Amino acid sequence: MKKFSQNDKQFMERCLVLAAQGQGYVNPNPMVGCVIVKNGRIVGEGYHKAFGGPHAEIDALKKAGNNTKNTTLYVNLEPCSHYGKTPPCVDAIIKAGIKKVIIASQDPNSLVAGKGLQKLRNARIDVQLGLLRGEAERLNKKFYTFMKTRVPFVGIKIAQTLDGRIADSFGRSKWITSEEARKETHRIRSEYDAILVGANTVLNDNPELTVRKVPGRNPVRIVLDGRLRINPKSKVFNTRNAETILLTSMQALQKKKRVAALVAKQGVQIVAVGLTAEINPNTILLILGSFGISSVLIEGGGTTISGFLKHKSVNQIHCFVAPKILGDGLSSISLGASVLAKSIQILKPSVKVVGSDFLLEGSIKFL
Repeated sequence: MKKFSQNDKQFMERCLVLAAQGQGYVNPNPMVGCVIVKNGRIVGEGYHKAFGGPHAEIDALKKAGNNTKNTTLYVNLEPCSHYGKTPPCVDAIIKAGIKKVIIASQDPNSLVAGKGLQKLRNARIDVQLGLLRGEAERLNKKFYTFMKTRVPFVGIKIAQTLDGRIADSFGRSKWITSEEARKETHRIRSEYDAILVGANTVLNDNPELTVRKVPGRNPVRIVLDGRLRINPKSKVFNTRNAETILLTSMQALQKKKRVAALVAKQGVQIVAVGLTAEINPNTILLILGSFGISSVLIEGGGTTISGFLKHKSVNQIHCFVAPKILGDGLSSISLGASVLAKSIQILKPSVKVVGSDFLLEGSIKFL
């Protein structure tokens, strides 16, 4: 195995720092950074700034200008070799006279997967793969999950009291957590392609489900309502600022044609997921994956979140805990009778203070 130098590692670490600046703007594309080095000095660097915009390699090559001959290019993901929204990056790298390319990870996208590497090698460019692979794949875990499974990476977001309540006995949830926590929620939203809520959340809270408190792109909003109980005038169906998809059943569409027509008139895409009101989360994810949605954040309510957990369809948790005790009210999660030995595990949890609240995040492991 190739042994990389300390300088190589530092330049790749710089790629990862640059790549992370695209967080919330490039999805469903991966975050990518690129550094071009000549005689131990950076002559150009860049990153993928926005979906549909120039890739990191093109950005870095442009900044390096005419100073690209016999240089080493570092990038955290295999350069693309196909025409998408932009031309192939490998062609630009070859044309620029790059001598060596060091890559953290191979692209899991079947359109690229190894083809970019081979094209560079065919051009007699020295290609080395695997530097900081683990760090690179963790940065783009949503992208890797989708490319390997063809179903979206799923996160759940919960805002609860210390005793696990998401609303009081009257169904009121505004506001359990602090303003700072709500701002952080908007940042988390921007990192997902889509955000999904159940009918009860729309009926009780009438949320907009947009990114307003921080810079970032609005996710596609998905409403799950197997019985078409929602109010067509709900804020989430205003599609001026963000796209909305309504997932329902054939049964509901046949019974409530007027409601469906009012929602569709506002530009909402209506999709019949199943025949009856009980919709399987795994079926939902397959349909969203077919739409090209690579990640989805489940924001509520408790029934919807619990349904995805019961079907073992969750990858990540974002749980805000307010230092409050209600003693009664709506529970954040209800999975029925269980035993400790079969509890859902949170792997590599991180905890930070956000305003007056705590935010616990980690990967989900089902036993």
